[in-house]
Amino acid sequence: MNYTLHQLQIFLKITELQSITKASEELHLTQPAVSIQLKNFQDQFPIPLTEVVGRRLFITDFGKEIAVAAEKIVNQVQEINYRTMAYQGKLSGRLKISVVSTGKYVMPYFMSEFMSEHNGIDLIMDVTNKTKVIRSLELNEVDFALVSVLPEKLNVERVELMPNKLFYVSHYKRELPKNPSKTKLFEKIPLIYREPGSATRNAMESFVAKNSFRVNKKLELTSNEAVKQVVISGLGCSIMPLIGIKNELLNKDLKIVHLKGLPITTTWNLIWLKSKNLSPAAVAFLDYLEVKKKEIIKEKFNWIDNF
Repeated sequence: MNYTLHQLQIFLKITELQSITKASEELHLTQPAVSIQLKNFQDQFPIPLTEVVGRRLFITDFGKEIAVAAEKIVNQVQEINYRTMAYQGKLSGRLKISVVSTGKYVMPYFMSEFMSEHNGIDLIMDVTNKTKVIRSLELNEVDFALVSVLPEKLNVERVELMPNKLFYVSHYKRELPKNPSKTKLFEKIPLIYREPGSATRNAMESFVAKNSFRVNKKLELTSNEAVKQVVISGLGCSIMPLIGIKNELLNKDLKIVHLKGLPITTTWNLIWLKSKNLSPAAVAFLDYLEVKKKEIIKEKFNWIDNF
């Protein structure tokens, strides 16, 4: 057998995403290139690795076993690279971070310069909802998690990054009274929610319950981007994190409706298990944040104070 490391990496990505198209996008390769590499890899085995059922790609049981072996090989190769860099005096290793979905507007700015300075570090950043973020932290699958609400049942350490403000937001051209009542806003206009498990959803529900509002119409969507587009369309309004709507506010696609009790303000926290033995890469990142955090906030997020 003459399969290459490149073929193993491609097959692993296909196995993870169960899609040649999605794998090609994440690997920044063309779809034909990924298909050719998969075929070349498959030709070295007498048993199918994948199968297509109803136009969907599935990994066979044999393919899943090959994927497990391939992952071990890829990890061993990476370990060789890390050890080589360590002997050369370079910081190396993997940094795994799980980020709540709105945190994708925050975390990259705190990572960019650090990753540029340490090209021996591989970053794996998973963007998902709060429930899955906390679960990955609890199972020790990641080094850090970015959340706006601290988990109650986990013993964690944290670094406070910056405020997270949530405002009532509508389409810019939606006509509203000069001093709209909360009754009209929450009972007459459909309210757009994030999915259960989202920190934004929890904050919205707490605000509505605390004020005893009746919400007669509501829609539920699974991402902040989807909520944003629905509000822009004029289908309803929502309570949204300011961090994710900067451009839409500047472009006058959205507007903030100021209400008593809003904004809801929490804090973005980078957290990790108190019992975790942090890797040299993780420790270096915390040291970097201690030095650079204020500078990054001032340079990248000073616009938040204008709202």
